[in-house]
Amino acid sequence: MDAGAFAMTTYGIPLLVLATTHSAALTGLAFALEWVPRLGAFALAGAMVDRHGTTRVLRTASALRAAVVVIAALALPQMEAGLPITLAVMLLAASTGVLTEFSYIAAETAGGVASRQAGEHAHRVQSVLLGIDQVATLAGPAAAGVLLERFGPAGMLVAIAVFSLLACALAPRQDTPGRAEKPEPVLAGLRTGWVTLRSLPALGWLVCGLSLSNLAIGLLQAAAPVIVVKEFGHSSADVGLIWSVAAVASLLTVAVCRRVIDRFGLWPVGALSATVAACACLAVSLTHTYTAYLVLIAVLMAGEGGMTVVLRTLRSHLIPQQVFGATLSLTILLLLIPFPLAGVLVAAVPPAQLGQVITACAVLQAVGLSLAFARLRAHPGLHAHPA
Repeated sequence: MDAGAFAMTTYGIPLLVLATTHSAALTGLAFALEWVPRLGAFALAGAMVDRHGTTRVLRTASALRAAVVVIAALALPQMEAGLPITLAVMLLAASTGVLTEFSYIAAETAGGVASRQAGEHAHRVQSVLLGIDQVATLAGPAAAGVLLERFGPAGMLVAIAVFSLLACALAPRQDTPGRAEKPEPVLAGLRTGWVTLRSLPALGWLVCGLSLSNLAIGLLQAAAPVIVVKEFGHSSADVGLIWSVAAVASLLTVAVCRRVIDRFGLWPVGALSATVAACACLAVSLTHTYTAYLVLIAVLMAGEGGMTVVLRTLRSHLIPQQVFGATLSLTILLLLIPFPLAGVLVAAVPPAQLGQVITACAVLQAVGLSLAFARLRAHPGLHAHPA
């Protein structure tokens, strides 16, 4: 339920901004505003999970997100077009971004605990958890687009509230096992996470490569409403359809990766996934039709799904349990910094030049992933089953 609210918020709010302001620049700016507060929330979220457990953080964040979107659903129809509604949707993007990341950190921490309990089958646990996320991503963007087109902003926001309340109600009545008895302050937690990451070069290189990859993916996410609606002349529902089809491709890839990793290990799967993602991203910048754009985004996200399984498995194996929350927060922070940068790029670059920017980011993605997996090739634990 939380993943569904996450997907609808991430993909639906920029569509809402475009529908209410009709501005490509404000759509990109809203994407950045949706992510910048999330980055600031990660350190605090990790500390709160270590201190209070996953259940309490998940419930609190979900309940507050439901309240925020209900207030927005009631207020937006009463506002006049122009500055008031623009400020309202920008504030909505920022506030939902913060609350969503608190619940996300709680869910990821619980997944890390489950992976450690699974031992040598950690990659199977991560495949299932990632599959849950991808099912939500399959339904979330399409639902957000259709609800916005058929029922307006209120319909989409009420649906996000329902998912948030269900996440709050269905959260298990238990805390995360092994949480820190004396959690560190936020800044100390960041330092702990940084020291831990530096001591794990395999994880560090993978995070670095995926951060560069996320710049290209974030740019495509931020630019999708502008490209599909303004350039291709399609509807907001068609924007959501792109990411839903991409989620299907990623979901299938994750299911296959679970078995392939059993046989060949993490590195071959990660290297192949990186190659597929880089080639697809380079091709996206050259396409000029909606159908080709949809197919290439799906192929790109399929490759991204394979790399995510590798990242989650490696993360659960290498990060010590006592500093997992702090280190997890730092790694996700580094992985998500490119997303607000992508929003700023979309806001600053004229729509006609977005293709050139996408090409440049795709080249940077290919170089980053190549260097990362070249350095990871010598790591013994990535070439065979983690046992």
